[in-house]
Amino acid sequence: MTLLIDDSGPVVRVTLNRPDVRNAFNEELIAELTGWAESVTAQGTSRVAVLAGAGKVFCAGADLTWMSKMVAYTHDENVRDARAMARMFEALDQLPIPLIGRIHGAALGGGVGLAAVCDIVVAAEDAAFAFTEVKLGILPAVISPYVIAKIGRSAARELFLTGARFTAARAKEIGLVHAVADPSDLDRVVAKYVNDLVTSGPEAVAAAKRLIADVAERPRPDAVDRSVEAIAERRVSQEGQEGMGAFLAKRPPSWLK
Repeated sequence: MTLLIDDSGPVVRVTLNRPDVRNAFNEELIAELTGWAESVTAQGTSRVAVLAGAGKVFCAGADLTWMSKMVAYTHDENVRDARAMARMFEALDQLPIPLIGRIHGAALGGGVGLAAVCDIVVAAEDAAFAFTEVKLGILPAVISPYVIAKIGRSAARELFLTGARFTAARAKEIGLVHAVADPSDLDRVVAKYVNDLVTSGPEAVAAAKRLIADVAERPRPDAVDRSVEAIAERRVSQEGQEGMGAFLAKRPPSWLK
């Protein structure tokens, strides 16, 4: 298996499992990640997902064996291949539960794309990042919608064009990473985010994730109308009534029991 999935509790842990090739992408890993992401539902038992990599590196981008096949692909074959990867990133980006990225070692090429589709990213302070595609004469194309949404055009112009490596501190500065931790403290920081998420209303967390994408893509007047409707819906929802009632009564809400 190129992907390890532990969904024995409210936190599903998804681990890229190709440590011998630094968890690089190939067709099998892409298919397994896509299949998992598309199987997750808001009504399931999983409340949070943590995406990590086995071994010394989070994800080093494309597998060399896979890349050697691409060299001989026709244009149509390349389109089909790229669409499969695009489907994976879209499925991860649209995951109905929060996705936390646990980054250690390095995230290169498509590995940075994985970080970009995570809602929250925690990186070891010695982790390295790079959009290495231009060094190979190609582009960080499939990941670009998600990366640019995270880091903006200015940082993308610098980092896409140069392919230069950058630190976890720089990744945090541009918005790709949310927390930087000592490698020995990485799991504790991830666990803190997990706890913050599982102690919140599960429907509210999912709705908040949808709201961000929804509002960001609308003109301001439409966004205001959508936000008004969104809060009205939550206030009268069963979970909203329970959460507000619990707060006023100074008792734990039902989702903590």
